[in-house]
Amino acid sequence: MRSKTHQIQNETIWITGGSSGIGYALVERLAKHNKVIVSARNQSMLQEMANTIENVSFVVFDVADKTQIHRVTEELKQTTHHIDRAILNAGHCEYLDIDNPDWDIMERMIAVNYLGMVHSLQACLPLLKNASKPHLIGISSQVISAPFTQAEGYGASKAAIRYWLDALRVDLARFNMDVTSIMPGFVDTPLTQKNTFNMPFLMDSAQAADRIITAIADRCFSCSFPKRLSSMLWIARKMPRLWLQLQQSK
Repeated sequence: MRSKTHQIQNETIWITGGSSGIGYALVERLAKHNKVIVSARNQSMLQEMANTIENVSFVVFDVADKTQIHRVTEELKQTTHHIDRAILNAGHCEYLDIDNPDWDIMERMIAVNYLGMVHSLQACLPLLKNASKPHLIGISSQVISAPFTQAEGYGASKAAIRYWLDALRVDLARFNMDVTSIMPGFVDTPLTQKNTFNMPFLMDSAQAADRIITAIADRCFSCSFPKRLSSMLWIARKMPRLWLQLQQSK
């Protein structure tokens, strides 16, 4: 799929979770033709990005910490009058060991992946409303399409994101705002590098960023990639007993 980076120009874009992985790849590409504000928890990494990539500024934000919302909103307002696109990408992944379960995983997944996205929208919504054609983008996951072993917390949090974005599309339409849900498959990032299981159709962060940019340039409602994984998970939904057997055999 050919990137449409050149079609997104002269915009102000806010990217959360931008210090590594997919977020970092998005910053690198979009900053070539746009003003990019990047957020993450690690200030030193953000400072290094701002020093090495042109057109980048930063606002430190731990998306799981709701007490930071007001400060982040004010810092964003000091940086820009409006945000054309907000790419809410910050995320976290842990797996549940059912033989020795840490049930707090569920809270941590919801705190970062779902509530973190809610907090991020709280922080940027006033500035999105100031844009002429605002665009909200949230990064969900193809994990929501079929049950995977040990992914109870991660999958549930990503499913919540998908529904939340779909409902927001209805309520934000009166502000002339588009909403896009992005559902990547397995992407080679610091998070997935910890995985010990097979990850079919694994792609690197640069490839994922190109596909995301193409999707948001088209302002589509949703985008799942790679299509080979989407097809495999479609079969899993249609034949859940077979999928269960395959999961239990691993």
